[in-house]
Amino acid sequence: MRNLLSNRRKTKNDKFLVFFSTALLLLITIYVAVQSVFGEEMWIVNASFPGGQDAYLAEYASVWYQTMGTTASFILNLLADALMIFRCHVIYNDYRVLILPCIVYLGTVALGILLLYTSGVPSGDYFAGLAAKAGVAYYSTTIALNVISTSLICGRIAFFARQMRSDLNLAASSAYVNAVAIIIESALPYTLCGVAFIVSYGLGNGLEILFLSLYIMFTCISPQLIVMRVISGRAWTRQQAARTLSIVSSFGASQTMVRSAAMETSSESNGGGN
Repeated sequence: MRNLLSNRRKTKNDKFLVFFSTALLLLITIYVAVQSVFGEEMWIVNASFPGGQDAYLAEYASVWYQTMGTTASFILNLLADALMIFRCHVIYNDYRVLILPCIVYLGTVALGILLLYTSGVPSGDYFAGLAAKAGVAYYSTTIALNVISTSLICGRIAFFARQMRSDLNLAASSAYVNAVAIIIESALPYTLCGVAFIVSYGLGNGLEILFLSLYIMFTCISPQLIVMRVISGRAWTRQQAARTLSIVSSFGASQTMVRSAAMETSSESNGGGN
């Protein structure tokens, strides 16, 4: 954010990143504040609530500020997933790659709205009943989208790295194809925490709250890391991806021509010898 604000010549892209980063920060702040208040009410203020903390959670899980926190996390997910889809487009520069992620994205929007409704109605419980089923469907879909986008980005960068290392004999330690680039560009921690959460959430083993918190945190952190790479000039751009693909393709074509010419020469030599 400081780098964005200190840049005197702000482009439209920089201005968008300012608003995008601010929105992420605002949404994660709302979520953390809500969870802090609810935790204080449940564990400290109402420590002697009849039936214990489980009964308090079941009674007040749909309180208005909890619904506000859930809404903030839902919008945060939408922004992060939209950024990942956009990054897929940047790296592939092909709209056909976006067909499946966009379809899944629309599914997450519909299921997210259903989750907000079922968990926000009176007597609704985020971790039980219809809301829990809607939650499993929503998080399964959004994390599936995370896996798809992460796999697409990881695969593309790994392909470029392998081609540059093996065919072009270039070091794969470039800022665009090293391990850090793969982890940040693909939002790998975001996806891994999501997978851990959905497994524990589906099993109901009590760890889902921990992994949900980590997942929501990385929903904000991973996009911010991508934004940081963009403003520092170390992130993939459409021009960089197109240039790298052109170099790799040109080298592959030239190698094919060389091999074909060598085979023709060898055939002619064998024919002349006969």
